[in-house]
Amino acid sequence: MLESWRRIFTVSKKPDWEEYKLMLKVTALGILLIGVLGFVVLLVFSLTSIGRPA
Repeated sequence: MLESWRRIFTVSKKPDWEEYKLMLKVTALGILLIGVLGFVVLLVFSLTSIGRPA
């Protein structure tokens, strides 16, 4: 198992600035999409009687 970890650390490399910016954009987009989806679900539930006690 220790050999596997050693191989991972020798193969891996530090991301350059362009790769870091791309990861940052993808992560921000994912967080934004999850937030918008949550807001839409909350809006639908508040405008309809779904989820309210009878």
